[in-house]
Amino acid sequence: MTIAPKAQRKLSMKDRYSALTRDLDWEPSYVSREQLYPLTTFEGITIHDWSKWEDPFRLTVDAYTKYQAEKDKRLYAVLDGFAQSQGHLSLTDASYLNAMKLFIQGIAPNEYNAHRNFAMLARHLEGGGPRFAALCQCLDEMRHAQTEIHTLSNYNKYYGGFHNFSQQHDRVWYLSVPKSFFEDALSAGPFEWLISIGFSFEYLLTNLLFVPFMSGASFNGDLPTMTFGFSAQSDESRHMTLGLEAIKFLLEQDEKNVPIVQYWLDKWFWRGYRLLALVAQMLDYMLPREFMSWKEAFELYFEEQMMKGLFEDLAYYGIRPPMHVDKAIQEKEHISHQTYWILYQFSHAAAFTTTVPTAQHMDWLEEQYPETFPTYRKLWEKEQRNIENGGRHFIRGLPQLCQVCQIPMGFTEADDPFVQAQRESIFEGERYNMCSDGCQYIFDHEPVKYRRAWLPVHQIYQGNCGGPTLPDVLEWYGLEEGDGGEYIGSVDHQNWLKWHGDPAHVENDHAPAAAGAEGGQ
Repeated sequence: MTIAPKAQRKLSMKDRYSALTRDLDWEPSYVSREQLYPLTTFEGITIHDWSKWEDPFRLTVDAYTKYQAEKDKRLYAVLDGFAQSQGHLSLTDASYLNAMKLFIQGIAPNEYNAHRNFAMLARHLEGGGPRFAALCQCLDEMRHAQTEIHTLSNYNKYYGGFHNFSQQHDRVWYLSVPKSFFEDALSAGPFEWLISIGFSFEYLLTNLLFVPFMSGASFNGDLPTMTFGFSAQSDESRHMTLGLEAIKFLLEQDEKNVPIVQYWLDKWFWRGYRLLALVAQMLDYMLPREFMSWKEAFELYFEEQMMKGLFEDLAYYGIRPPMHVDKAIQEKEHISHQTYWILYQFSHAAAFTTTVPTAQHMDWLEEQYPETFPTYRKLWEKEQRNIENGGRHFIRGLPQLCQVCQIPMGFTEADDPFVQAQRESIFEGERYNMCSDGCQYIFDHEPVKYRRAWLPVHQIYQGNCGGPTLPDVLEWYGLEEGDGGEYIGSVDHQNWLKWHGDPAHVENDHAPAAAGAEGGQ
């Protein structure tokens, strides 16, 4: 009698994922694991069992590529339709695009930087699971850089400030803020990188950028930006999960890892929060049709979701909320107004324009910040009177910069908005200035690293930025006439009025002078 062969059991999703990823790992035979993976020990982290790494999504290459291809088809269909129908004319106002200029200059190049470092992790992490997760995120970050550039390239045909974004990212003063954040992370070890990006950039920053701001883009008629934003956000959900898994994995492997991870959370919370100052002013000041204030977004996505979700979970491992979080909560009433005021005063040396908010916009801001904005409203009303008298306010000198976050020292004490915040530390006989307790805390823990910061103001004074005059520096930045300065009367503003048939596009003698208002793109 012939016995029928036993039917082979179908693999579960978990087993199939393991067969496609981890079973491809191997033990080295002619070198040691320490020689093969030299980057996983020098940070002081102890890992006992790499197989304990869990991948909640259990994504395979086949599933990943098909899913991303479908998203790209939908995105590029939107981009083509928007371009062919002259969709840029359906925006609420050309001033809205100042936020997108900041985005392509500051975020898109750093998506590429993230791709580079996750490629490095895909080679150097010791476990098969985290290596494959790093590979997927490496591909994600490259895709994000490409789709952001493709999406915003259409605006470069009609508006200033989108050209030379890669050169500007490396050179322009305000872009040293996101650039220094990523170079800080890129120069760290693999585990600190996972915390800096998986926690600070993904959990903290992208939640407050890709969700409320991309909805704001939709409110202002920018369908392509909304589409690529929400296309990327589905990836960001996976990235946030990877970041959380990395934190929990490190904490579960050895109790000696807890203080190291705690410091990284303290550090990268504050570094990410300071970077969010740019996003705060984008939400409050750069959207002609308001969607959500910075205060609302911060309370929802940080105070509610992170403080009452993430850190309550991490308390089980002995992790407390980051240091200085109380200062960040206090500053939510002020940080967007103070950041935009800094950018307003220096936009003659920027690749975007600024202007005094309208009375209607200030009414909205007062509704959102009833206790604090009346003080800032007096400042803007005074500036409006200056403009009416021909005195648009640009600072021609150079500001002092924070040694850590590299933002000009324009913030006030968290509990006293009338006192400028300034901290200083002495290291090897040299004085270094910081904008806050958080930045000083970071500097004091790693002074050798932060004393080497490439501060734009110092470099200009040393003659390393094209020459001694403002035109020399702007040429070295790669700026062209019409890129920056005052929005009212600028090339973008005049073209916008002309395209919409508004007779006010004729030059007004009383319009404030824009930096390089003649000429066009």
